[in-house]
Amino acid sequence: MTSPRKIETEAILPPAEYVKLRAERRRQMAELKKNRRLEVGPFATCYFESYDTMLHQVHEMLFIEKGGPAQIPDELAAYNPLIPQGHELVATIMFEIDDPLRRARVLGSLGGVERHAFIRVGADMVRGVAEGDQERSRDDGKASAVQFVRFAFTPGQISTFRGGEGDVVVGFDHPNYGHMAVMPRAIRETLAGDFT
Repeated sequence: MTSPRKIETEAILPPAEYVKLRAERRRQMAELKKNRRLEVGPFATCYFESYDTMLHQVHEMLFIEKGGPAQIPDELAAYNPLIPQGHELVATIMFEIDDPLRRARVLGSLGGVERHAFIRVGADMVRGVAEGDQERSRDDGKASAVQFVRFAFTPGQISTFRGGEGDVVVGFDHPNYGHMAVMPRAIRETLAGDFT
């Protein structure tokens, strides 16, 4: 069954109803995200998004910010673009560094890292393209701790990804962050469902 590609307003639960379901929804989402999360190197974690993860995010933003129905269009405009459209994977990449001084130093050396993300499928390299909503690297070379990157696949690359042969490798070839990770089978099988 193909997952929806866009969150419609009708899919948003009223706040009073969401509050009743929130604890269970959060538990379900934590379970779902286990096979959508991949650490790459010492600081980067790729969270591969889906309709379900974005629907959850919209509900959480409405719950936290309490903007009511007027807030819904802004949340849909922010999160609908991160839902994979059947020929791609979309990742929220977070550079997670607890120490503030170290975080500032590392991010200060990672300008443009969003243009250096890739997924290697067999012999093919799928280059990441940063979400164009805003610039995520400053002119002084500092990268944002959160990046949104999409990876567009050809039909042949999708077939290879789904086929399960060989490795799928997620990585960065930035001069100051050259790290890769082999995608575990469970994650690969989960993400194969993002393709139509």
